[in-house]
Amino acid sequence: MKIKISKAERAFDVFNVLFMFCMITICLYPFIYVLFGSLSNASELMRVRGLLWRPAGFSLDGYKEVLKNKDIYTGLGNSLYFILVGTTLSIVVGCLLAFVLSRPYLRYKSVIMKFMLVTMFFHGGLIPTFLVVKGIGLYDSRWSIILLTMLSTYNVIVLKSAFDGVPASIEESARIDGAGSMTVLWKLIVPLSKAAIAVQILFYAVATWNSWFNAMIYLKDRAKFPIQLILREILVDNQSSGASGAAIEDKVGFSDVIKYTTVIVTITPILCVYPFLQKHFVKGVMIGAVKG
Repeated sequence: MKIKISKAERAFDVFNVLFMFCMITICLYPFIYVLFGSLSNASELMRVRGLLWRPAGFSLDGYKEVLKNKDIYTGLGNSLYFILVGTTLSIVVGCLLAFVLSRPYLRYKSVIMKFMLVTMFFHGGLIPTFLVVKGIGLYDSRWSIILLTMLSTYNVIVLKSAFDGVPASIEESARIDGAGSMTVLWKLIVPLSKAAIAVQILFYAVATWNSWFNAMIYLKDRAKFPIQLILREILVDNQSSGASGAAIEDKVGFSDVIKYTTVIVTITPILCVYPFLQKHFVKGVMIGAVKG
């Protein structure tokens, strides 16, 4: 049976489509502007007034200047190391802690949870943390970046909620067959919580990729700097080598091109991760949102 749609419902649908199109344009245009700006000629970009709907005199000078900086590749290697090692440790430790907290037979669970929640609102501060890092010999070590952000209370709570959703009968059956706690966790609980873990990987990876402040505080060897700290120097201090070359007509315009280019170089790698985790993302972030 064909459902008849009234004029009011059709008008409402048209309004929704137009409204969402406007919202998508508003949200997407800043990225488009930065992308076109990074592909523009410096002198042509300086003459643009208002919106930018195409590259102003197509040019790859900005990318050439940024990518010929050798520190970029060193920073990329360091960032990948921080993401791979840091995210792996974060997921492993987070799963272990969330599994323990999700077990109903854990004693003093409420007390432990309260102590963990305190860390979400209060922390020791920058100077005490710096003194601790230096005191235990982690200053100017990559481990200072990895260990300081290895565990997030919020992410552990999300994982705990996901583990709570796994039926207790599954663990009971495995225990009867002789499975230990590690077997229950890694072969039963974790595979059944892939959506939540995928979201945690995305959260940790994005946070690690975007982080530069801890590296600025705790690292002094440039060979250990992540990509964000290298790009920050280019973005803020305009320390790109060759920025005053003869091919560049306007240094001010080229400075803007460099800034746009650094933004694109920064966000492009992490954007490539989203398609692989997108199918788990919505389901994972909704875990724990509804109590039942």
